[in-house]
Amino acid sequence: MVPIRDDNPITTTPYVTYAFIGLNVLVFLYEATLSAPNLEALFNTFAVVPKDLSMSFNTGFGAPHISEWGTLLSAEFLHAGFLHMGGNMLYLWIFGNNVEDQLGHVKFFCFYLVCGVLASLCQWYVAPASPIPSLGASGAIAGVMGAYIFRFPNVRVLTFIPIFFASVRIPALLFLGFWFVEQAFYGVASLGASADVGMGGGVAYWAHAGGFVFGAVLGYLLGLFDDADEDNPSYAAIKEGEDALSEPSADNNSAV
Repeated sequence: MVPIRDDNPITTTPYVTYAFIGLNVLVFLYEATLSAPNLEALFNTFAVVPKDLSMSFNTGFGAPHISEWGTLLSAEFLHAGFLHMGGNMLYLWIFGNNVEDQLGHVKFFCFYLVCGVLASLCQWYVAPASPIPSLGASGAIAGVMGAYIFRFPNVRVLTFIPIFFASVRIPALLFLGFWFVEQAFYGVASLGASADVGMGGGVAYWAHAGGFVFGAVLGYLLGLFDDADEDNPSYAAIKEGEDALSEPSADNNSAV
C-alpha cells in the first residue's frame, strides 16, 4: 500500500518538515555524486555501525566515542538509494506536517530527532555485533507515524493498492496499524539475521517498530493527545448537543 495524501488540513506552515525533507534530498544528491568506494566510506563514517557503537559503549568516554554516538543523528539523513529516500520523504510529507502542526515547530524538531536516535538504538540492540551500516530517516518517520495514529486515528488516507491498481480512502488507524504489525512481524522473523539498512544489508524492521512505539510515547509526554477528542467528529456532535441543552430557552428568560 502506498499513501498518496491524507484528508487532514493544517493551520500552520510546517517549516521543520520541509527543512528535514530538503536536507535529506540535498544529502542524497551529494551521495549520488560519489563513487562506490567513497559512498561506502561515507556510510561507514556517518551511518550507525552497530559493532563500532557497541565498542564505544564498552570503552567509555572520549572524542572518538562521542563522534560515534553522533552517527545516531547523522544516520537519519543518509539513504541507500532513490527508492529508500523517496519512500521515506513521501511518508514524512504526508504525516509529518500534521504532527508538527499540533506539536509546534520546536517540539517537533526535537521529537523527530529523538525518535530517530531511539529507533537506531532499537536496531542496535537486536544486532549489536553487526558490521553493516544502518541508516535512513525511516526510524524517525516511524515515530511520526506512531504519534499520528493515536492523534488522528479516524483521518482518511488516500492509498494506492498496486495489486488492484486502485486507490481507496482508509482510516489512518487501519493504514498505519497494518504498517506497524508488518514491521513487527518481519522484525521477529529477522531475529538472528542481519536487518540493517545499508550497502549489502536489508531492512531495519526493529528501528521501524521501535520508532513507532517511541513516537507514540513521546507524543503522549509532549501533550500531543491532550485535546485529541476535539478532532473526533463524534465528540464534536456530542459537544454541540451539550451546548444546545445548556442554552436557556426563551420561556426561561421571560419576565415574571
